[in-house]
Amino acid sequence: MKLTRFLLIALSVSLFVSCSNDDSNDDPKGVYDNGFFILNEGTSKGGSVSFSSNDFTNVVPDVYKAANGADFAGVYLQNIFFNGDNAYIIAGGSDVINVVNRYTFKLVSKIETGLITPRYGVVKDGKAYVTNANTYSYINPETGDTDDFIAVIDLATNKVESKIDLNATANRIILENNKLYITDSSNDKVLVVNPATKALETPITIGYGGDSMDVKDGILYVLKSPYKNRGELVKIKLSDKTIASTIPFPESLDGSGNLDIYGNKIYYTVNKSVYAINTTATTPSTTPLFTASLSETGAIYGFTVKNDKFYIADSGDYKSSSKAYIYDLNGIFIKDLTVGIAPNGFYFND
Repeated sequence: MKLTRFLLIALSVSLFVSCSNDDSNDDPKGVYDNGFFILNEGTSKGGSVSFSSNDFTNVVPDVYKAANGADFAGVYLQNIFFNGDNAYIIAGGSDVINVVNRYTFKLVSKIETGLITPRYGVVKDGKAYVTNANTYSYINPETGDTDDFIAVIDLATNKVESKIDLNATANRIILENNKLYITDSSNDKVLVVNPATKALETPITIGYGGDSMDVKDGILYVLKSPYKNRGELVKIKLSDKTIASTIPFPESLDGSGNLDIYGNKIYYTVNKSVYAINTTATTPSTTPLFTASLSETGAIYGFTVKNDKFYIADSGDYKSSSKAYIYDLNGIFIKDLTVGIAPNGFYFND
């Protein structure tokens, strides 16, 4: 009896500890765990960040203000990237990156030196690589098309430690197979940078207009939407940096953007509509999968496919609060969320 009772007690303790450990693993790390942020570009008076739980029941219009009071997030919020417990909010119009705890959104630090019109960032081995537009050619004709750079940030100190001159324009950046790939619609190439050596490698010429991009199965997909010219989807084989194929877009798809790959589908947007083709397709779709019910003046300004859903940001009128819309993969409306001015991206905190 004593042995049996002892075994029962031991088993109960073991189960209690096991359950306690499981529960602790499931406990949220903060009020903004298990949800997603909507980045609102804002105006010259400042931008904001909204939050929604994954089930859309908890929506906070401005989590930065809620967590940090009067602290100013900055002008023209452009991008968010994550590292560990921190989120990094790029304010391109203020030359600052706000470092916050990604689960509480409490301010940790500000990166305020070494940045000139920062745009997008990625993280590798404790370093952030952030594209900087620097000056523009309409302001600085002599070097405005060649003076963009990558700021290399030590995330242990939140200081810019060096920069990589790109000798070209730069905007979006993606990390794949230990290389950085950079596009800009004013540049006719995809730039290639080795972060280990901080050196430019041979660029990939694709023609002007490259912007949104994604990677799947060793192929870099770049969506081109050049001004006053036809768009095109370019497939680049990363193993040898060669163009595997191109898919020209007809005039009816002018203004295409917001490329995202989910499963075996390539999704892209034009104005208020979403289109889909297989990754193996050789021709574009000109028939929308669905057209989002956006505001009269709005267009799709931010776009992500995740968790079997479309997340769509309505640009609105760029002056007042707008909305984000969620649809299922069949284009059936699920929910709309009231957010800030000019929402431009979704960032998932799970």
